[in-house]
Amino acid sequence: MKLLRPRLPRVRKRHRASLFSIRLWMRRLVFWGGAVGVGLAATAFALANDLAHEAFNHLLAISPWLPLLVTPLTLAGVAAITQRFFRGAAGSGIPQTIAALRMPDGQARDAVLSLRVAAAKMVLTCVSVAGGASVGREGPTVQVGAALLYNLRRLVRFPSYLMERGLIVAGGGAGVAAAFNTPLAGVVFAIEEMARSFETRTSGTLLTAVIIAGLAAIYVQGDYVYFGSTPAAPHGISDWTGVLLCGLAGGVLGGGFSRAVIAFTTHGLPGRLGVFLRTRPVRFAALCGFVLALLGIASGGAVYGSGYQEARSLLEGTAEMSPGYGIWKILATFISFISGIPGGLFAPSLSAGAGIGHAVAQLLSTVDAGALIVIGMATYFAGVVQAPITAFVIVMEMTDNHDMVVPLMLATLLATAVSRLMCPRPLYKALADIYLARVRAATSA
Repeated sequence: MKLLRPRLPRVRKRHRASLFSIRLWMRRLVFWGGAVGVGLAATAFALANDLAHEAFNHLLAISPWLPLLVTPLTLAGVAAITQRFFRGAAGSGIPQTIAALRMPDGQARDAVLSLRVAAAKMVLTCVSVAGGASVGREGPTVQVGAALLYNLRRLVRFPSYLMERGLIVAGGGAGVAAAFNTPLAGVVFAIEEMARSFETRTSGTLLTAVIIAGLAAIYVQGDYVYFGSTPAAPHGISDWTGVLLCGLAGGVLGGGFSRAVIAFTTHGLPGRLGVFLRTRPVRFAALCGFVLALLGIASGGAVYGSGYQEARSLLEGTAEMSPGYGIWKILATFISFISGIPGGLFAPSLSAGAGIGHAVAQLLSTVDAGALIVIGMATYFAGVVQAPITAFVIVMEMTDNHDMVVPLMLATLLATAVSRLMCPRPLYKALADIYLARVRAATSA
């Protein structure tokens, strides 16, 4: 009688062979190289954007009235180039990326995530900033990152689940991480705002892309905190009252902004102005530029550009700012958006939120102004995008302040709840639905 030997678990041959698979290692190397490319592209975009803003500041130093001529001409020129040659480059870039995840037609996805459109997005956004537009580079970086990783499939063959959505989600998350130097926020943004789920098969891909892109950006720019460090935190009853007021204000204003943007994108403008927009879009962009210049003059030049310097100055307490800065910035960002130029809403929203927090702090004179400015940034951003986890994580990382976790969570949840009463549809999802419907209509036609 033979003794039965216990059967040892076998290592699958394909797992063992994968360690020595040239094709698998080639795929990994191409992917890692693509993630490095996202980090370097985000860094180059940031540096070019800074130079563009400096150029506009030199223009303001010559005369604060020059934007009345330069801004309309710039917005009209950028809008004309975008509509004629790069239609997929208009707007933030995040809705287009989300729409690409849901496009069944490969040609439509290829068009919106082409390298040509990604390059145009970067160049035209910088030109818009040089003309004084209230736009940011972070949203466009999401589309650029998604385009770079998505186009890796032309070099090597990836599994179908990566080619259809994994590379796009990973590229978008890597873009956020590299743009803000916030790796955790990059992961959270990709899950909460883009994928709306966390699939096991793509989780490693996403984390790898975010880490590598972030390291590449840090290698060039150094390890920095986007808005600088602040130890501010709420303590007394007055401070927590300010937190609640920021949550309410951020939800109302952010939800109102999103509702106005969605209404404009869906229906346009009423009356003769709507007819003018449909028949003369380039002239309408010039009109938007003129209104933006008037807002700039009225605000003392504070509303131009992404608002990064203004938000940082408020946070550090190094500059005096009007209590109405937040409202001015919201109006300038809306005007820039409806002009049809490329440019994101991330940084302008954070800057407007800093202005809202500053106004609440002045209303409650006994509170820690720095704490409420941080809260205002998170709550208005949460009110606009209705992504509370992304909002509090990104602001926490950008200000290097982990003591604010609880008040940030509370305030962003409150702002999101209030925003949903004002605007039931999340902004980026609604814009993605509109963009996708237009693509389908054009394809069927």
